[in-house]
Amino acid sequence: MQLQTYMNWSGGKDSALCLYKALQSGQYNVSHLLTSVNSVHDRISMHGVRRSLLLQQAAALGLPLHTIELPEQPGMAEYETAMLEKVTMLKNAGCTHALFGDIFLEDLRVYRENKLKQAGIQCVFPLWKQSTAELAKEFIALGFKSVIVCVNEQYLDRSFCGRVIDEAFLNDLPANVDPCGENGEFHSFVYEAPMYKNPIAFTLGETIHRTYEAPKTTDTGNSQMNQASAYGFYFTDLLPA
Repeated sequence: MQLQTYMNWSGGKDSALCLYKALQSGQYNVSHLLTSVNSVHDRISMHGVRRSLLLQQAAALGLPLHTIELPEQPGMAEYETAMLEKVTMLKNAGCTHALFGDIFLEDLRVYRENKLKQAGIQCVFPLWKQSTAELAKEFIALGFKSVIVCVNEQYLDRSFCGRVIDEAFLNDLPANVDPCGENGEFHSFVYEAPMYKNPIAFTLGETIHRTYEAPKTTDTGNSQMNQASAYGFYFTDLLPA
């Protein structure tokens, strides 16, 4: 019997590869997508991708999309309240498990497991502890196509924004940058995938720089993001074609 599952969908390569592997395994009936959205700018949180493109991804996957609507910079209590409300709704809809694309951040995994346990949901991590170098190569080999939409200026300069993830991209990454961006070095938008019904057309827009205050608590599960007071990011806008 397949496990009734929803996918924590960011629109990026790790969540896409995670979903692909879960579907290929035959163990999960993935019935919903759940995405955090910045309701002020109408974009995927942290990635900065327009909601309209997120909706196109959901349509290409043939899955209903649910969103956690968040303000510009939500506090942890505010985020957790909104998240648990949606997770409880999915639990009531029959979901017992949640898929995450996390690979090796131990504190983030523990955070997710502890929070979702409150709603009676079990977390599943199909990519856990796999080589990020090998996962990045597998992603390309399987025919996924993804474009970089955000980079953390601590690790990469703006020239990486708007680039497609391919062998040349991987070869150009500095030695201190994880091939999957697992430490938050970069984020992407998957516009073509083996499980999509159709590719998603877009054009590159402008690239902008924005600065954000660091979280006020270590409860986020990301210890690296709590070592500085502010963070600068470059975002490349994607315009629906």
